[in-house]
Amino acid sequence: MESGGGEKPLRRIAAAFEALEVSSKTAPMEVDAFSRACSQVSFLFGCLGIAFKFAEMDYVAKVEDLCEASKSISTLNNLLELDIQQDCVKQGGSHSRNLLRVKRGLDMVKVLFEQILEKDENSLRNPATVAYAKVFAPHHGWAIRKAVAAGMYALPSKAQLLKKLNEDEEASARTYMQTYIRSSGPVIAYIEELYNSRQMGIDW
Repeated sequence: MESGGGEKPLRRIAAAFEALEVSSKTAPMEVDAFSRACSQVSFLFGCLGIAFKFAEMDYVAKVEDLCEASKSISTLNNLLELDIQQDCVKQGGSHSRNLLRVKRGLDMVKVLFEQILEKDENSLRNPATVAYAKVFAPHHGWAIRKAVAAGMYALPSKAQLLKKLNEDEEASARTYMQTYIRSSGPVIAYIEELYNSRQMGIDW
């Protein structure tokens, strides 16, 4: 899976979350802007291969649900309130449940990028293992955790990942990763606060 032409997915991801973080400081976060930014990350999951296939499929489906929801719901705040009113917050397929799953996907990518920059090695196995263990593993049963562990051996190298992302310069790729880490942190915290301020928690 490679990005065609002059597409720069990493640059688009960084720019989308930078814009989202800036706008969230002055106004409630819009479902439309949030789901469009999240859709940029879908390509990255696809580049990680079999180990994260479950995450890619789950993430893409949940983002598509939020994109559809954005046609009738303006803000993430309203999205949660509507589910609370309809008493369906924790039901499978609810917008609130899907938003929480998407948030975990963003968190996983943030930790992955942090580990890639910190470890500075060509293998992605350690960074991906740490990211999975920190974000997804607590919510997965034994069978999924075992399948993911086996899939880690099929991860692309860092060089192969950058090629798929159409990045020729590792220095610029690092800059985009740093931008995503910096800007996604407040976005993730914003979403967590939407749940925690309603005493709903985020571990479900």
